[in-house]
Amino acid sequence: MKKLTALALSAAMVTGPALAMDSDDPIVIPIHNWSSQIVMSNVVGQMYEGMGLNVEFVTTDSQAVYESVRLGDVALELEVWEGAFGASFREALEKGGLHDAGDHDAVTREDWWYPMWTKDACPGLPSWEALNDCAALFATAESGDRGMYLDGPVDWLKHGQERVAALGMDFVVVNAGSAAALWAHIGAAEADKKPIVVFNWTPNFAEAVWPGEFVEFPTWEDGCDSDPAVGPNKDALYDCGNPATGYLKKAAWDGMEGKWPGAYCVLTKISFTNPQIAEMAKLVDTDELEPAEAADEWLAANGDVVQPWIDACKG
Repeated sequence: MKKLTALALSAAMVTGPALAMDSDDPIVIPIHNWSSQIVMSNVVGQMYEGMGLNVEFVTTDSQAVYESVRLGDVALELEVWEGAFGASFREALEKGGLHDAGDHDAVTREDWWYPMWTKDACPGLPSWEALNDCAALFATAESGDRGMYLDGPVDWLKHGQERVAALGMDFVVVNAGSAAALWAHIGAAEADKKPIVVFNWTPNFAEAVWPGEFVEFPTWEDGCDSDPAVGPNKDALYDCGNPATGYLKKAAWDGMEGKWPGAYCVLTKISFTNPQIAEMAKLVDTDELEPAEAADEWLAANGDVVQPWIDACKG
């Protein structure tokens, strides 16, 4: 079953004992603004459709989505990144209405990052103190005499400005409009090997295209984002790096299991790896497929990965 067509995969999904009786109402799956989440959402949506279920996609804010899951406006969230969305996820958990639907196998990291040619110009890297000593190398027309750090989109809430202030860094933080803008910035710097520092994360396709390293800030401690006493600056939050071995979770509306028991069971079985998620992103960001086409191709090549999740929920 290594190379099924999407049609054959759909047929394989519904053979054998029937799944639990799920509602005919559409399972609403949120879409955000980075490629792996968009493709993964389409992959899972196509899996559900192959099981005979109805699916609807809606574009949602990547922070506000947890409130949407909690209220049942969407059924689930497939990529809960600890560094970017852990706080919003925990806040929604405390309110009630959604729950942790399990972890992916993938281990995540999200932080300041540079391509390896930058280290040639600033050899003290990956130390953040060395980066700060080299700040003038990163100056742009937009940042003046200070270095420029290109952070993720505003709604990702990466707190780059707070970190700069907490650690006294000689940098100006500029927010990219999208993930694509981050890749364009790296690509534009590649031709003449201009030193740059940008927000990046793993897993995604970029690590295979542009070898690089994460900046090493003071080690993450629980409370660094909520208690000024945690971290080296006792008067500020966000004075440490993001978790270097972060989780990637799934979240579900509390009513999902009762309304779509088969789909919920499959959700709890789903567990993607770093290479699988990176490949999903690559199909869009490098191969330039549309998300639905990328999902179709990924499923056609990975039927042996997803079929056991579905089989485990039959009967």
